[in-house]
Amino acid sequence: MSADTALYDVLGPRGRRRIRVVNIVGAVVVLAVAAWVVWALAGKGQLTAAKWSPFLTADVWEFYLLPGLRVTFTAAFWGILGAITFGLLFGLGRLATFGPLRWACAAVVEFFRAVPVLIMMIFLYFALSRSGIIAPGDAPLYAVIIALALYNGSVIAELVRSGVHSLPSGQREAARALGLRHGQSLWSVELPQALIAMLPSLLSQLVVILKDTALGYIITSPELLRQARLVGSSYANLLPALIVAAAIFIVVNFALTWVAGRLARRLSSRTAGRTAPQHGGDAEGRAEPVAAAPVGTRR
Repeated sequence: MSADTALYDVLGPRGRRRIRVVNIVGAVVVLAVAAWVVWALAGKGQLTAAKWSPFLTADVWEFYLLPGLRVTFTAAFWGILGAITFGLLFGLGRLATFGPLRWACAAVVEFFRAVPVLIMMIFLYFALSRSGIIAPGDAPLYAVIIALALYNGSVIAELVRSGVHSLPSGQREAARALGLRHGQSLWSVELPQALIAMLPSLLSQLVVILKDTALGYIITSPELLRQARLVGSSYANLLPALIVAAAIFIVVNFALTWVAGRLARRLSSRTAGRTAPQHGGDAEGRAEPVAAAPVGTRR
C-alpha cells in the first residue's frame, strides 16, 4: 500500500462517477466565467485591435516594458542576495549555544518577520530620500531592495534553523562521535544537508521576492508594474497593459516554480532531511518554515 492510498479509501465506481460529474460541472462553470469575462471585455471595447496593437511595436518594449523588467530583475537579484546573506547569518545565530547571541538573533528575526514589507519600503523610501547619502531618484530602488532583504532574510533564517532541526538526530550524534564540536558539526555536517533539504522552500521564497518587487510601484520604483501603468496612460489601454504585465510575471514565476519542483526531486536522495516544497504560507501568502520534526526521531 502506498503512502497516498494509506491516507484515504480508494473510491468505488459510484465515488468515481460522482467525482467525474463534479469535475465536468466545475469545468463548465470555469468556461462560463471565462466566456462572461471575454464578453464583458468586448462590450467595454477592451479587445479591439487599437488596444493591443501597441504591444506589437518596438517602442513599447524598448522604452517601457523591458526597462521595467530590468529594474524588477535588478531589485529581485540584490534582494535575494541580501536575504540569503541575512538568513544564513541570523539562522546560524539562532542555532548558537551562547544564549544572549541566540536571543538577540531571535528578536531581530521576529521583528522583521512581523513588520509588513510594504511598510518597510515606505519607511526606507522616506528615510533614504532625505538622508543625503544617495540620490533621491535612486531611493525607491534601494528601499525595495533593503526591505525585501530584511523581510525575506528573516524568513530564510527560520528556514535555516528549522532545516537543521529537521535532520535526523543521528547526523549530529555521528559528528559528536567523531570528536567534532557544536560549531564544527553545524558547519561541516548539518548545515550542508539542511541547505539541500530547504532548497525547494528557499526557491519558493525567491519567487515571493520576485513578486514583491511589484510593491515598489507604491514608492515610484520604475519596475514592471509601474512601467505597464505608464503604457496604459500613454496609449489609453490600461487593462491590456496590466494583463501583459501579469502574463510576464506568470511566465517568470512559473519557470522558477518548475525549477524548484525539479530540484526537490533531484535532491531528495542527497540529504537526510525532507526536501518537499513548501505549500503553506502566512497571512500574506509567503512560505512558512519547515515544521518541527516529531519528538524522538528528530533532534
